[in-house]
Amino acid sequence: MSNKDIYILGIESSCDDTSAAVLKNDTVLSNKIANQSIHKKYGGVVPELASRAHLSNIIPVVESAIKESGISINDISAIAFTRGPGLMGSLIVGTEFAKSLGVSLKVPVVEVNHMQAHILSNFINNGKKKPGFPFLGVTISGGHTQFILVEDYFKMKILGETLDDAIGEAFDKCGKKLGLDYPAGPEIDKLSKMGDEHKFNFPLPKVEAGNISYSGTKTAFINFLHNNINKNKNFIDENLHDICASIQKNLVDNLLNKVKFLAIEHNINSIIFGGGVSANSYLKNRLDYESRENNWTVFIPELQYTTDNAAMIGIVGYLKYCTSKLSDLKSTPLPRYSF
Repeated sequence: MSNKDIYILGIESSCDDTSAAVLKNDTVLSNKIANQSIHKKYGGVVPELASRAHLSNIIPVVESAIKESGISINDISAIAFTRGPGLMGSLIVGTEFAKSLGVSLKVPVVEVNHMQAHILSNFINNGKKKPGFPFLGVTISGGHTQFILVEDYFKMKILGETLDDAIGEAFDKCGKKLGLDYPAGPEIDKLSKMGDEHKFNFPLPKVEAGNISYSGTKTAFINFLHNNINKNKNFIDENLHDICASIQKNLVDNLLNKVKFLAIEHNINSIIFGGGVSANSYLKNRLDYESRENNWTVFIPELQYTTDNAAMIGIVGYLKYCTSKLSDLKSTPLPRYSF
């Protein structure tokens, strides 16, 4: 590669956020996101509504990202897009837009695995030390909970994953039972700050090897609420903060127990987090403690790069472009895209 600056346009449309970003090498110049509030009243993402919103949002979001970056659209070196995993209808919008724009500009396109991007978002230039290899990658979001051995940028092996619900999904489903709006994770995090995390106890699932489970906790939580509401119809209102703090502790305990096991099993002390749940303040506080106790070096992306965003797609696009890992126009969306 020459020493000429590389400009990557990243496009993310895997679920319900339409995002576009422009990177100059590994530095983010712009990162624009159009959220879809329409899903709140349904308590979760409605795929058909999501894809329609992407169609409306993608052109203005891309235009806004390019404008904010200060470059011309003709300066773009390559276009990176999310190929999967995600919702088929949503992925189609981003994939086909990226390929069409690539043809128009006569620049290459680069397909990106959404989950790899969550991990590699830690390599966005923020003026701080970047992770070294190998490390344990932990992706935690509403759709995924995975533990990944990362030996190089694109040499990754899944050590374990959820057998049922993702941790973010567990937060949302428990929050829904408490009457909280979707997504409930941030609200539980907020309410927990005024609660006693030891007030109520919930069972911790026991899953062997590297996998994890959250469905049993969700069921136990629903039964817990049902039994207590039968005794006191105001139980949730009177104990909301303590309930939130207690269930949050349980969900995070389950996650960290598995991280500890895998870190010891594979003799790794560098732990990298990615995904929306990595923004949880309680988890961050626990990681501060656990890193001291276990001699871990922990990396978490900046807050703006934790949830779905195109900057993380852009950094993977940059890393692939530099090693000539380009795609062709035959690339189609893969809702279950693995690596």
